[in-house]
Amino acid sequence: MTGAERRVPSAERPPERSMPEKLDMPEPPGPEASALRLRKAAGAFRTISEVADELHIPQHVLRFWETKFPQVKPLKRGGGRRYYRPDDIALLRRVSDLLYIQGYTIKGVQRLLREGGGRLADNIPPPTDAEREAAEAERVAAERAAEAPQLTFLAPEPVPLPPPRRPTEAERLRAALQHVLSELESIRALLP
Repeated sequence: MTGAERRVPSAERPPERSMPEKLDMPEPPGPEASALRLRKAAGAFRTISEVADELHIPQHVLRFWETKFPQVKPLKRGGGRRYYRPDDIALLRRVSDLLYIQGYTIKGVQRLLREGGGRLADNIPPPTDAEREAAEAERVAAERAAEAPQLTFLAPEPVPLPPPRRPTEAERLRAALQHVLSELESIRALLP
């Protein structure tokens, strides 16, 4: 019997491990999993993905709103990562309500912010009929733009140039005579 085949007494052997019934794997994301996640404190800064999930607004829309509403100023860290303050989130929630629920246009919300000194009052009246029509026209134009086929313009094919033409004998002689004539005229100007 070799050393590898030798049996180890059971007292020296480690206990055998049994397979667990259920592996400790993370659960797939879903409504139950998000409810189990730890909640941040109310005053904590939030990332753009957290704000987008909370407000049900795509991240690119939030970035667009930053350009249209200078009052929304998330803190930007290295690499351009955005962190939204609770005040920013409250303003974005209010902007979302005015645009999507009440029917204001972006210009209408900008006007309300200007009139309110950078804040939106809680008792904002509903938009006028003209503002609702403008908002509907913006929505229809955006839908049409999304549905329209995207045209791609290609650079025109380069047109090959003809090979350079060699001057004829007569053209070369004419050019040489023109040169001699101009030199003779310059010498004549020097004579008294």
